[in-house]
Amino acid sequence: MANISTAEFRNGSKLLLDGTPFTITFFQHVKPGKGPAFVRTKVKSLKDGRVLERTFRSGEKLDVPDLTHAVMQYLYQQGNDFVFMDNDTYDQVTLTGDQLGDALDFMQENMEVKVLYFEGQPIDVEIPNFLELEITETDPGVKGDTASGGTKPATLSTGAVVKVPLYIEVGEKVRVDTRNRTYLERAK
Repeated sequence: MANISTAEFRNGSKLLLDGTPFTITFFQHVKPGKGPAFVRTKVKSLKDGRVLERTFRSGEKLDVPDLTHAVMQYLYQQGNDFVFMDNDTYDQVTLTGDQLGDALDFMQENMEVKVLYFEGQPIDVEIPNFLELEITETDPGVKGDTASGGTKPATLSTGAVVKVPLYIEVGEKVRVDTRNRTYLERAK
């Protein structure tokens, strides 16, 4: 089994803690004036989405989970379940809204995603980092509202809300970073 050292921690790194796969959402190397260095982390379970705060000794080695993934297409929602189809085998798998977590805000029918498997079970979905989506609702921007680039909330076609510049109008397509839910630019 592969290992990862605390020196190799990055946001998004995967760890195996108590037999459960986790991803690092925050890490901070701390060197107190007295005592050994350590790494403070926040990790999110890939199985159920719970977030834990853990502290590791500097230089400690941890196991990396054996994760596999398959490129799948999102088909439809059925209650709180979401159905995906493997593009190669045409097998279908179902994930709950809890398993999808934040990705749920950006799901579109026929979208291609990576479904992560742990011990043969689907546990999580990785959506593309950048999406082009249409603005369905936003307040009109009034000329002269601000001296330098202000923003306003806008609802995207998937239901997610992001902050956009004042000049963006309903019906325009914008490019969004799904990792931190930020507006990047108008879609070309």
